[in-house]
Amino acid sequence: MPNDNVFPFLSMLIVIPAGFALVAAAVPRTMGERAQRVMVEVVGAAGMLSTLALAVTMAIRFKLHDGGFQMTSSHQWAPSVGVSWHLGIDGISLFLVLMTAVLFPLALLGGRVKRNPQAHVAWLLLLEAGCLGSFVSLDLVLFFVFFELTLVPVYFIIAGWGYAKRSQAAVKFFLYTFLGSAFLLIGIVAVAVIHQHQTGVLTFDLPALEKTIAGTGTATQILLFLGFTAAFAVKAPIFPFHTWSPDAYAESPTAGVVILSAVMAKLGTYGILRFDLGLFPRATVDLAPYLLTLGVVGILYGAVVACAQRDLKRLMAYSSLAHIGFIVLGTFALTTQGVSGGVLQMVNHGLVTAALFLLIGWIYERRRSSQTSELRGLQRPAPVMAAAFTLAMLASIGLPGLNGFVGEFLILSGTFLSHRWWAVVATFGVVVAAVYLLWAYQQVFHHQPEGENATTRDLSWREGAVMVPLVLLIVFLGVYPKPVLDRITPTIDQLVQSVDQATGTTQPGTGPTTAAPGSRP
Repeated sequence: MPNDNVFPFLSMLIVIPAGFALVAAAVPRTMGERAQRVMVEVVGAAGMLSTLALAVTMAIRFKLHDGGFQMTSSHQWAPSVGVSWHLGIDGISLFLVLMTAVLFPLALLGGRVKRNPQAHVAWLLLLEAGCLGSFVSLDLVLFFVFFELTLVPVYFIIAGWGYAKRSQAAVKFFLYTFLGSAFLLIGIVAVAVIHQHQTGVLTFDLPALEKTIAGTGTATQILLFLGFTAAFAVKAPIFPFHTWSPDAYAESPTAGVVILSAVMAKLGTYGILRFDLGLFPRATVDLAPYLLTLGVVGILYGAVVACAQRDLKRLMAYSSLAHIGFIVLGTFALTTQGVSGGVLQMVNHGLVTAALFLLIGWIYERRRSSQTSELRGLQRPAPVMAAAFTLAMLASIGLPGLNGFVGEFLILSGTFLSHRWWAVVATFGVVVAAVYLLWAYQQVFHHQPEGENATTRDLSWREGAVMVPLVLLIVFLGVYPKPVLDRITPTIDQLVQSVDQATGTTQPGTGPTTAAPGSRP
């Protein structure tokens, strides 16, 4: 496939953070501790901001009504085994790339560490390269390499800068996700072998594989679907493959938990959209009721268990499980509204959970605790922090006018068109979310502050600078999501139509998403 651009945008999107990771790791230790810290942070900020600038440029150049892959880059990497350096971006991956590019510099600035900042910055840059590479890879082996690459930085970030039980949490995270990925690797090899038997060509190129694998028998597709989804369900995480996440979220340092919950979790839901629906449409339709059930159970289970948590980070871990359940619900509704809402909710959840975990991390820095029983009345000494927490909390609940409402509305309305009772039951999860989030806010920020709570510092200028972009994006996407939906919908239309054509079915509500809450007609 020829390249779409003279300038390799997508390749540079990966090379820039990876290159700066090497530069950060090479900063000499002989220059003094303070000078080294400043130099490393400058290198990290420069790499991440350069990546952000490139991602924004790509978004500006993105063609509005084109549902296919754009800015593609294709080069033979290992032709003897059918592996190529094939990258592309479409409406599904565009805003996940943008979200990733936005959140990494904010996580770096908002989650600074005192011990060994050089390694911390280098691992974050390498993690950014792995996440971005996963979102733009169109070769299955290339995707698998980046998908697995993300495990290594996260393991060392948790184990090196986490809290009391960081070693156990890091090992548990690595083993769970690595085991799930073993099924993905088997599935990738099987897909390539089936394609070779049918065409005589060995390739791992996704567009080529979609043309043959989508026509295979239903039983074969179901087995392959389960292999792929095992890895994606663990990574997301989707109920009941979530048991690693409460420990990992609770023990991760601030920057680590922001990226783990806001970005890496989306690698799983993105993988389902990109590979399961495109490669295995028959299995997708046949197994959709079971995945919808898991999504609804995850919504309700995550919300109910969150109500019982007294640690803010664990509460947010189960809240994230519930939100991932909504994304699964929208995806397997197999309607344009539902799938578009699922993609939009990936971005919305990333922004909201990043804001909340940053705020919780800053509270921990001040009070050395994230237990609600030890935090009281922080609203009086820290009103700006309370205001930011309130806005992010309301967005997570799904208050109209904030970004969380738009995605959930599209998911529930799209699911109602094709799977009515699943949508009805899932709605109760929204109600329960209001219960545990409002309760957590009251416990932490209301009441009369006593002891050290009464002298808690408000947000600093640095912390405020980190929070402002998140607040602006949360409000903007809640009031005017049309620019995002206009770029998502053409790709979703093509995806849903391809599933319908491969299965001979027509899902209700598969027409274009012409309007959304808060958008202009």
